[in-house]
Amino acid sequence: MTNFIFNDGDSVGQIRDEIASLAAKFIAEEGAEYGAAKRRAVKQLLGNQKLNGNILPDNEQIEQEVREYQALFFGDTQPARLLHLRQTAAILMKELTQFNPYLIGAVLNGTAGEHSDIHLHLYTDNSKDVAIYLLNAGIDYDVSEHQGKRGDPLETLSFMFKNEGVHLLVHDADDVRHTDKKERGNLAHLKSLIEQAEHHDQ
Repeated sequence: MTNFIFNDGDSVGQIRDEIASLAAKFIAEEGAEYGAAKRRAVKQLLGNQKLNGNILPDNEQIEQEVREYQALFFGDTQPARLLHLRQTAAILMKELTQFNPYLIGAVLNGTAGEHSDIHLHLYTDNSKDVAIYLLNAGIDYDVSEHQGKRGDPLETLSFMFKNEGVHLLVHDADDVRHTDKKERGNLAHLKSLIEQAEHHDQ
């Protein structure tokens, strides 16, 4: 295995790029999450070497690598897959209007592929109302918890919708003011993305 010199700027940049590239492959090919893909790439490239924090690529760099990987290897299938996921998300968001849904993640930013799921943030005064709504709609779901950006636990409801995996991260209603607007899109924004893609295909 190559011995990388971590105090050399060029070498640090080189290995950071290699980690980002390999992590992007895991994400595009297998649907791995960013954190898991990054850790796996580090393990494969560097083994158990102790790393300086600045050697790891950020998610923006990995996201760009995912875009490039998909364009290179999935250019003939990924756009249609992305459009399908966005159309499915739009149907679901319309049904969940009362919970102020916002789309996040790969389906929003355009990097969704064959293994991607739909991730929505919901904002409501009572998280139980979401569960009751799903039960009344005949949807069986699994419940888990994810840590929010402020460290608070977020209840997550996961289920299948039109043969696609869906994850609803349920926030308190007031949290809508604290979420980064660049990382989410409402139904109107999603519809504009769908219209752009459909117009491009004509």
